[in-house]
Amino acid sequence: MSDQTASTPDAMASRSDRRRRRGWGAFFRDLVVIVLIALVVSFLVKTFVVRSFYIPSASMENTLMINDRILVDELTPRFGEYSRGDVVVFRDPGGWLDTAPSAPRSPVVEGVDWVLSLFGLAAPDSEDHLIKRVIGVAGDHVVCCNALGQTTVNGVPLDETYVRLPPGATAPEPVPYDVTVPEGSLWVLGDNRNSSRDSRFNQDQPGHGFVPVDNVVGRAFLKTWPLDRFGLIDFHHEVFAGVPAPGTGQ
Repeated sequence: MSDQTASTPDAMASRSDRRRRRGWGAFFRDLVVIVLIALVVSFLVKTFVVRSFYIPSASMENTLMINDRILVDELTPRFGEYSRGDVVVFRDPGGWLDTAPSAPRSPVVEGVDWVLSLFGLAAPDSEDHLIKRVIGVAGDHVVCCNALGQTTVNGVPLDETYVRLPPGATAPEPVPYDVTVPEGSLWVLGDNRNSSRDSRFNQDQPGHGFVPVDNVVGRAFLKTWPLDRFGLIDFHHEVFAGVPAPGTGQ
């Protein structure tokens, strides 16, 4: 009798419904697991390997334009040193950025930005960071400017082909300085010298214009957006090829 009951159409339909419910339950369970794994992996990648930023100002033109999206390598600098010419993203050493409060945003917008940032699709903290080119590393003697308006590093004038100049100008407007970069620090300048609040203009701050290496997030290496500007960021290491090691002279 029980065997006959188990094989009735109603019983078979009931078993089919249970299998279908279990199937949907397994699907949603697997989906949640996949999403959680993706979030964890994205968080680890963003924290330790690569981060996305956008460019909020014209200080690095024409190398980087306003609203360019870039990727920053956080991994390589952990196992090496920064070099002259590297383009680096760093946290404000103190007093470099305008501290005016930003406009309040709704919790929904904040939440969406946070989720997108985990996947590298948004960079809500870009305006809390700066991006400049490394001109001097620890021990370098950096001076502006010689008779031709050139910056010199350890006595060698730089032919900075990447610097944006106003029409008709042969050199950026000079901002005199004569510094030796302390250990654990960098001297950084923007490629658009006449529109960059960089090391030159922060010598009156507590850090005297130097950027602690500990404040550096990483080395910017790739432009990802807009697509017509997609490509590697040129560090122009050749510009610094003739610069001797600190303290060795020419």
